[in-house]
Amino acid sequence: MNDAISVAPVADAATAQALLEQLDRTAQHWQTPCGDATIVWRGWGSGPAVLLVHGGAGSWRHWVRNLAALSGHYMVIAPDLPGLGDSARAPDPISADSVAAFVGQGLDAVLGPDAPIHVAGFSFGGVIAGVVAANAGDRVRSLTLIGTGGLGPPNRAVELVRVRDKTGAERLAAHRDNLLRMMLADTANVDALALEIQEQNTARARLNSGVMWMSRALHDALPRVRGHVHGFWGEHEMADRAMLDVRMALLREARPDVTIEVIPHAGHWVFYEAAQDFNTALLRILAT
Repeated sequence: MNDAISVAPVADAATAQALLEQLDRTAQHWQTPCGDATIVWRGWGSGPAVLLVHGGAGSWRHWVRNLAALSGHYMVIAPDLPGLGDSARAPDPISADSVAAFVGQGLDAVLGPDAPIHVAGFSFGGVIAGVVAANAGDRVRSLTLIGTGGLGPPNRAVELVRVRDKTGAERLAAHRDNLLRMMLADTANVDALALEIQEQNTARARLNSGVMWMSRALHDALPRVRGHVHGFWGEHEMADRAMLDVRMALLREARPDVTIEVIPHAGHWVFYEAAQDFNTALLRILAT
């Protein structure tokens, strides 16, 4: 695995595409049932298992700057959630519970039903990760939630630029604008890799996860999670710090023993924008 993808900015689209293709080639691949079709899983490394659950309109690519650091110590497993990335859409009606059930069944098939697991989820993926962890019982060693949804209102609203009707430079500019509105705090961090990930994820997204993000599904599941629970937000997750404080309070309400960290100088996609700080913090959590 190319360690440079963990920390270094990428200057051009061709290099970004090559790095993503290399990561895909070096992964183990599995497919598990999702109704009449499949969820696609990728894995790297060996050792204790860590499940990484990407965010809305995302895929395994959300984690590219974390895979090298984590897979040096752990078996890192990253599914594409149903209706996103390479995975089929789940059968209707779709809910956090139904998506989590397919992910949990797939996890059992990949690892075995009794294997211990650390779980981490980002944004919409935090909702699914929390329900998966709640359903997995004593197997779960830790649950890490990053910029998570599923805590109930109030929820922030971000108006994004429409991308699907654009091509070429106009489409690239829309991706850049959306990354700065929703995902990243610093324009210097909108590199060619972030733009390529945004393009590949957007082109494959067939699920609107907004209703699940805005629900209380995670809030309701957290009391059933057996392992330690940790929350992460970027300092610039939201324009209004008061709203960030409200979100952290909702997490503490659902799980009073939670440990929360705010990483400076980072936005929503904190584990991309502040990869070194996040990787150090997550490795510390996984080791305890």
